[in-house]
Amino acid sequence: MGKVFVCDHPLIQHKLTYIRDERTNTKDFREYVDEVATLMAYEITRNIPLEKIKVKTPVTETESSIISGRMLGLIPILRAGLGMTEGVLKLVPAAKVGHIGLYRDPETLQPIEYYVKLPTDVQERELIVIDPMLATGGSANAAITALKKRDCTQIKLMCLIAAPEGIEAVQKEHPDVDIYVAAVDEYLNDHGYIVPGLGDAGDRLFGTK
Repeated sequence: MGKVFVCDHPLIQHKLTYIRDERTNTKDFREYVDEVATLMAYEITRNIPLEKIKVKTPVTETESSIISGRMLGLIPILRAGLGMTEGVLKLVPAAKVGHIGLYRDPETLQPIEYYVKLPTDVQERELIVIDPMLATGGSANAAITALKKRDCTQIKLMCLIAAPEGIEAVQKEHPDVDIYVAAVDEYLNDHGYIVPGLGDAGDRLFGTK
């Protein structure tokens, strides 16, 4: 079963409070989300393997560590996932970025895939699927399924806030995927919003309604 990692660093929790606050304007909301994404990236990349190489310092030659193994790929779910992507890229600028677009069918309420654009070497990369909100889990599951259909095997999920229902849904459908969140909230309301949550992440990021 995939694990759930709550990134509870004080700086993350401090900034998350302002992200939740309805008084936070679009500019500040976007900046806080970007900053939290960078801080969370430290946690999600903690177990990247290292290898030793020789380098010459101004004093002597020594062995030092560099990242080895799989390269990273970031896969934001459009559109809200874009708000966290730049924050992660600040830490891992060499990562390649793919995009998955999904919308919810108004009758079935199921996510429909409308756009997938991935790096050509996506199967060789450790992938981080990015979406600020893990509510019902429908979009996350659809995005992860789309990657697995394209023979991707190393996948993690990164969200700001998750509902217990969304975590359960992803763990049921994709038990091999670890989930990284800044907070696990109480429940989903009748409209599918996370409570207490932060509202609609996409609207707050881009100033839309």
